[in-house]
Amino acid sequence: MIILRESIEIKNWVESQRNSGQTIGFAPTMGALHQGHISLVNQSKQENDLTIVSIFVNPTQFNNLQDLKKYPRTEKKDAEMLEEAGVDVLFLPTVEEMYPQETESQPFDFEGLENQMEGKFRPGHFDGVATIVRKFFEIIQPNRAYFGEKDFQQLRIIEELALKIPFNIEIIPVEIMRELDGLAMSSRNVRLSEEMRLEAPKIYRILKNAKRYFEDNSIEATEKFVMEAFAQTKLKLEYFEIADEKTLISMTEKSKDKKPRAFVAAFADEIRLIDNLGLY
Repeated sequence: MIILRESIEIKNWVESQRNSGQTIGFAPTMGALHQGHISLVNQSKQENDLTIVSIFVNPTQFNNLQDLKKYPRTEKKDAEMLEEAGVDVLFLPTVEEMYPQETESQPFDFEGLENQMEGKFRPGHFDGVATIVRKFFEIIQPNRAYFGEKDFQQLRIIEELALKIPFNIEIIPVEIMRELDGLAMSSRNVRLSEEMRLEAPKIYRILKNAKRYFEDNSIEATEKFVMEAFAQTKLKLEYFEIADEKTLISMTEKSKDKKPRAFVAAFADEIRLIDNLGLY
């Protein structure tokens, strides 16, 4: 595995590979890697000749400075995991490399996708995500890019971003990877206390129960069911929404033309966890 830190280095490497007819898969990450990230790598390796992974803790997508400071940074361990997984290039740029002028995000319009759910609670977050992903896409110009469904809203926004930029990049969604007890894999999980690590899997349990309940009940009744279920836990529910998975607009009644998906954000003490599940 090659480790590159400068944009010009990776541009030159990609160009030489593409000139020899190689296809390139790309998975952007913020490090603190787990098996969810490795599932992106595995899928990329199946579908491309070469796989690039970036590790960059992007400052413009954090609403909370403390959250940025506390974000786990495990570069050596991450590099070992990626090498073992068979990654061809690890791109490890600095903040100065990615934001040479100023550390600011560009404003984007994603037809309202960015204003739903996470957008309400994390203003500017998706502008930060889209800014850095666009920069990576411009530098690497992969054939395919891989994003996990755990951040489903982010995935939808990246799909829209790919349509707005002049590169033909196929966005590949990858299913959520879960721990044995159902907790969605996340870099934040390592920060959970022992007590909250036992509570956190209840998020997925509640989602699965909600899916069963939803089959015979209205959206409003399902939302009430979920709120009551969370009230029985030590988790603090931030939001639960059933939304059309294409537009991410909250649904008030069932529709044959829409694919409903349940979205949840909850706090385990100060650790914010998100999850989602298709209800069809």
